[in-house]
Amino acid sequence: MCTILIEAYEGANMLSIYNKIYSVLNKYRTLVLMLIDAIIAMMSYIIYFFTVGQYNIEISAFINKLIFYTVIYVGTFKANGMYKNLWRYAGFKDLLQCLKASVVASALFLIIAWVAKIHVNYSEFMLVPFISCFGVMTVRLVYREMRTIVERKINNGTPPINVMLIGAGQAAALLLEELESNNPNNYLIKCIIDDDKTKIGRAMFKVNIVGDRSKIFEMSERLEIDLIILVIPSIDKENKKRILDICSKTKCKLKILPEFCSLIPYDRLSSLFSESIRDVQLEDLLGRKQIALDCELTKGYLTDKTVLVTGGGGSIGSELSRQIAFCSPKKLIILDEYENNAYEIQRNLICKHGDKLNLEIEIASVRDGKKLEEVFSSNEINIIFHAAAHKHVPLMEHNPEEAVKNNIIGTYNTVWMADKFKVDKYIFISTDKAVNPTSIMGATKRVCEMIVQSYSKHSSTNFSAVRFGNVLGSNGSVIPLFKQQIKEGGPVTITHEKVTRYFMTIPEAVQLVLKAASVAGGGEIFVLDMGEPVKIKDLAYNLIRLSGLVPEEDIKVEYVGLRPGEKLYEELLISNKASQAETGIDKIFIEKPNEFDEKLFFETLEKMMVAAKNNERDRIISLIEKAVPSYNAIPKGQEEFYNVKQSCKQKGVDICSLN
Repeated sequence: MCTILIEAYEGANMLSIYNKIYSVLNKYRTLVLMLIDAIIAMMSYIIYFFTVGQYNIEISAFINKLIFYTVIYVGTFKANGMYKNLWRYAGFKDLLQCLKASVVASALFLIIAWVAKIHVNYSEFMLVPFISCFGVMTVRLVYREMRTIVERKINNGTPPINVMLIGAGQAAALLLEELESNNPNNYLIKCIIDDDKTKIGRAMFKVNIVGDRSKIFEMSERLEIDLIILVIPSIDKENKKRILDICSKTKCKLKILPEFCSLIPYDRLSSLFSESIRDVQLEDLLGRKQIALDCELTKGYLTDKTVLVTGGGGSIGSELSRQIAFCSPKKLIILDEYENNAYEIQRNLICKHGDKLNLEIEIASVRDGKKLEEVFSSNEINIIFHAAAHKHVPLMEHNPEEAVKNNIIGTYNTVWMADKFKVDKYIFISTDKAVNPTSIMGATKRVCEMIVQSYSKHSSTNFSAVRFGNVLGSNGSVIPLFKQQIKEGGPVTITHEKVTRYFMTIPEAVQLVLKAASVAGGGEIFVLDMGEPVKIKDLAYNLIRLSGLVPEEDIKVEYVGLRPGEKLYEELLISNKASQAETGIDKIFIEKPNEFDEKLFFETLEKMMVAAKNNERDRIISLIEKAVPSYNAIPKGQEEFYNVKQSCKQKGVDICSLN
């Protein structure tokens, strides 16, 4: 213990001395540099004369030429900006700049000497600048190395972070170059992994390229790696996922160089390289290409149109607003009842677009029919994206009247206004929880889909809905919760070890909505082929591993039971895949609508709205069951049995045959 304290004291003392010296030198930096370069210039001239053997020169003439050359040399360096350069980053470019300044200084010296009729040997012009240049750069490079050594010595109190790089391309070379001159985190690059067999066995900046991705786990154990950095910004999603899956089995923390860095020229990347390396995000593990937005497809129907986004301050609504703003709408109206959300998206859009975007913010609730009518009557709205809704399943189970007021009445109000004011397109944002719903939230969303489909049959407005799964990183989603729990040391709470969900990113969700809207003709429910569902347990474990921690050892995982209204498995289709119709757009399909008795539905809907206004919870639930025949509420305390039954149903297993 005493030894540790002594080492810590010595380290702190060294750091204090180092900082004081550095502070003084930095304060008088230019003067110190000019003094050093003056000494180097003098020494270069002296070395030259001793080298060529000119010992019989007159001392006074020699001293005059020496002073004369030194003044010109230092003055030229000052004029060329040599004293603005950072020594710690001294490199080849600095060498060229130094050589140029030295040659210019010697040329000036020769010209002025000729004019002043001072005798100068031409060999002086040829040799002295190169000697000076060598001396100047030697001092700078020695300084850089000494600073690196001192900083490493100071950092000895904390052991170096052993790093493995994946990728032996330009990005890796730049990172190694950066760390050689600037390494505040005390990184020690132990090895490089690359799948290119021609590179294996070679070295980059004296770091060995030890093998392909199959060696990741082995080398991480053998070399005691603490951190793995994926430095292949142009890697495709599938390969990224495969590599990260391997990395997640190690005990290493992971970081990644984002894709945008592949678009930046190599020589310009250095200034932001360190800041660009980020922690691995779970969207990196989706294992599929994100849906790309066809700008021409969307611009065609959004340009020069007045667009209304309800719930425009939420996760989906704000991203919709950002994407629409790039399509040159005639006017963008954002409606949200939460002024803080509205302010944030307003500020963001103004910063990006300024006066080029005709933006209007309305603080209002979709429940308020009079306010909505005011907004519609004062604007010739062409397109509506209805994203305003309550979405938290357990909260809506406890507050069914609020789910009906906001989700159903809010949707009905906007649909009615769209029909009355002859809006061209109306796009409703739905959810996979509307399919065979077991929750109030899901059931209210299904009611909204039915309202939209019904109005599409009788209105000049094209009413459509878009249905997708869970959105990574949206407000209240599971990923931010897991990250916060890991940050706090755990435990990470999972509802059930078998629970699965479909996942997509916020940009993907918005791109789906915009693409679907471009081909919407009325009455469709658009569905995204989202690939295979993902186990929440796997997401949690991967996130813990990617944080450099071990599940159940460093961070405990607790199963807290399914929450009210929750399913083990979500669905995207009410029927089956045979009910899908193609759209002509990759991965976007249309679910053929289920027929229902519209007269009975709207009679039930009217009663439901009255019950919600009167806060009659039991009546609300009975009316929802009547309006949505596929609604099957999970009795309290029977969540486990229900979900096992649903799982068996999906797999074609008779529940009665189970013991």
